[in-house]
Amino acid sequence: MAIRKENSTNMQNEKCITEGCDLTYAVCKIGGRWKLLILCKLEDGKLRFGEIKKLIPGVTERMLTLQLRELEKDGLVKRTVYAEVPPRVDYELTDVAKELIPIWLQLSIWGKNHKILMKQGVI
Repeated sequence: MAIRKENSTNMQNEKCITEGCDLTYAVCKIGGRWKLLILCKLEDGKLRFGEIKKLIPGVTERMLTLQLRELEKDGLVKRTVYAEVPPRVDYELTDVAKELIPIWLQLSIWGKNHKILMKQGVI
């Protein structure tokens, strides 16, 4: 992903949205196609890059790398590099990310129910 200029319209809009609403801020941190899925896969403990990639077969290596970097930068994922040959890197949820687990479980239940209602034509 390209680095955005601090004074770009896109950056100004993002600041306006995220500074004005805490919920929007939170959704921006975990939003996107892959972030929440990555976080959910790390729910049960540490995983290596290749393990995450196998659990999410649709994501490219480049996109997985970018998303993990963003999650690490935002303090949601901890990256541990071991001084071994070949190098080993583990990813795990930070304590602040673990606070999200009950929230995404509840959101998952809502999503399942909403999907059913949509298929039934109730909505």
